[in-house]
Amino acid sequence: MLNNIGLPGLLLIAVVVLVLFGRGKVSSLMGEVGKGITAFKKGVNDGTKEIEDAKVDEARDVTPTPTDKDKA
Repeated sequence: MLNNIGLPGLLLIAVVVLVLFGRGKVSSLMGEVGKGITAFKKGVNDGTKEIEDAKVDEARDVTPTPTDKDKA
């Protein structure tokens, strides 16, 4: 159904939204959407970094520790 909207359909939807909600409401809504996208990207990057740090910590110390049997 939404495959054939095209540019004229999008412009019509934009005009209707502007008429219904006004420029101020649409502007503040777009600002909140932008903040949400930024927060989502930051969360994804933090999660990726946390996973990579966990992998580095697991692979850091691979040498066996000396025991009493090794000393004798």
